[in-house]
Amino acid sequence: MPNVYEQTYRRAQDDPEAFWAAAAESLYWHRRWETVRDDARPPFHRWFAGAQFNTCYNCLDRHIERGRGKQLALVYDSPVTDTVRRFTYSELRDAVARVAGALAAQGVSAGDRVIIYMPMVPEAVIGMLACARIGAVHSVVFGGFAPKELAARIDDARPKLVLSASCGIEGNRVLPYKPLLDEAIALATHKPERVIVVQRPQAEASLVAGRDLDWRDACDSAAPADCVPVAATDPLYILYTSGTTGVPKGVVRDNGGHAVALNWSMEHVYGVGAGEVYWAASDIGWVVGHSYIVYGPLLRGATTILYEGKPVGTPDPGAFWRVIAEHGVSVLFTAPTAFRAIKKEDPEGRFMQQHDLSRFRTLFLAGERCDPDTLIWAREQLGVPVIDHWWQTETGWAIAANCVGLGMLPVKPGSPTRAVPGFDVRILGEDGAQMPDGEIGAIVLKLPLPPGCLPTLWNNDAGYEASYLSRYPGHYLTGDAGFRDDDGYLYIMSRVDDIINVAGHRLSTGGMEEVLAFHPDVAECAVVGVADAIKGEIPIGFVVTKAGVTRGEAEIVPELVERVRESIGPVAAFKIAAVVPRLPKTRSGKILRGTVKKIADGQPYTAPATIDDPAILDEITDALARLGYPKPA
Repeated sequence: MPNVYEQTYRRAQDDPEAFWAAAAESLYWHRRWETVRDDARPPFHRWFAGAQFNTCYNCLDRHIERGRGKQLALVYDSPVTDTVRRFTYSELRDAVARVAGALAAQGVSAGDRVIIYMPMVPEAVIGMLACARIGAVHSVVFGGFAPKELAARIDDARPKLVLSASCGIEGNRVLPYKPLLDEAIALATHKPERVIVVQRPQAEASLVAGRDLDWRDACDSAAPADCVPVAATDPLYILYTSGTTGVPKGVVRDNGGHAVALNWSMEHVYGVGAGEVYWAASDIGWVVGHSYIVYGPLLRGATTILYEGKPVGTPDPGAFWRVIAEHGVSVLFTAPTAFRAIKKEDPEGRFMQQHDLSRFRTLFLAGERCDPDTLIWAREQLGVPVIDHWWQTETGWAIAANCVGLGMLPVKPGSPTRAVPGFDVRILGEDGAQMPDGEIGAIVLKLPLPPGCLPTLWNNDAGYEASYLSRYPGHYLTGDAGFRDDDGYLYIMSRVDDIINVAGHRLSTGGMEEVLAFHPDVAECAVVGVADAIKGEIPIGFVVTKAGVTRGEAEIVPELVERVRESIGPVAAFKIAAVVPRLPKTRSGKILRGTVKKIADGQPYTAPATIDDPAILDEITDALARLGYPKPA
């Protein structure tokens, strides 16, 4: 007999319009839709066409009107400033309405763009919701982003106004934001009319006369603004992701479909009920922050945590456990890299044992491939289900997951389980044919995509088609490679570009990383394919050892080579590895494998704007030099 997941998945496949119309009934529509899914202009499919909707109303006002205004909506926890602030739904709604009024007073109206360039402070969340309240389109740019990159986003979005802050705080470093913003505006062709700045005591910013306004002066006394209904198909936000052409791609999210998908996912994917405490330990500059710090939990009527800190170092590897215990978190969603950092500093879980985690019931991991060793370690230490799931900036919510709210399926470490209802996942070969179970291919999604996914790129329909829809007509190209087993479980092994060809054999670097991660001395690792005159490409491994490991490269590397040989076979040609102090990552925790490959191949490279610390690339260059690879010119 089919289980609840299988029944739900089949309903979504057989009649998606009826399925998503039913899911939409729990939200408030100022005007109901004329068409659940408008397919008049394929491949551009639009959900809930003809409806009028306001996302902010559904996040805040709807709950207050149902008598839940005194419930906690947002908890701001900042170990870097030793601050905790709490907002009930009523308090958050009132703050949002005032900021929305301040935006309106500066001439911002429905359809106008507002760039938000802020750290993890409540004003950032309030600013996002304030834009949604009056129908403006926000574009959050990760705080501290380089001026050139910020300028490119200003020129593409053409914002009327920028919301910013005087500084951000990274660990024990204060990072002034205002000079970066001023430089970006100077570089940009488009000039925003106004900048509103939150002055933080750690570093006050100088204001440009006639352009810049102090947040308190502009917002605290502003007349509150009511919600402005907009078309459900109108954009809620633009979120930029790096483009291969050097021009950032503006992922568009609509209002209606986005809200329906996220509200559904909170209950059925994450198993979170109204009034529960949910924490996505991410940043609002990334899609996880948009979907699951701000919109998802508030649409569901949950309490969401906004955390300004790190998994380690603020002040120790027990930071996450303190937050969970103090605020009664039921469900945590974070990246595997956060847990690898915790495991590296506290492999025995001693800091975890110092906190009462009795109300914590599920850990979700996403944002990069989760190696089985990290999942198993977390499960053993926490004693709760650990769920790997897979999604992208473009989709906005999970493509594959073990849907807790539909009854958990058996966990297979290394797999994000099965496709979420609404997604039709296919594994295709280079010729477009379906790959047999167990064989690696390109992972694609059969069109049309479900609600919540990007309908297009900002002002760039042609770019959307070229980037995602042209390679396999009728399908969305995820850019990931993997396979499906005979139980229907998906395995996301690497990006398509990370499948390497070793003497004619197509091999996954992710599979090799999985083997290295199980070595008892290894905290985290990366494998990249580099050019080889004989085999075409060969893999090179980079490993970071756990805290307290004293053995060196000469002892560890032969063991790694032998493990890969035993698990994958001599065909992998894995013979070279280096122990490094740390891996180069973006601020969201993704390893910069492409940059490492360029260094090894002696190609020119530019440190990505999203890199956490450019000095790490020098350490990688030195490690490659030890292995006999000359430094790039």
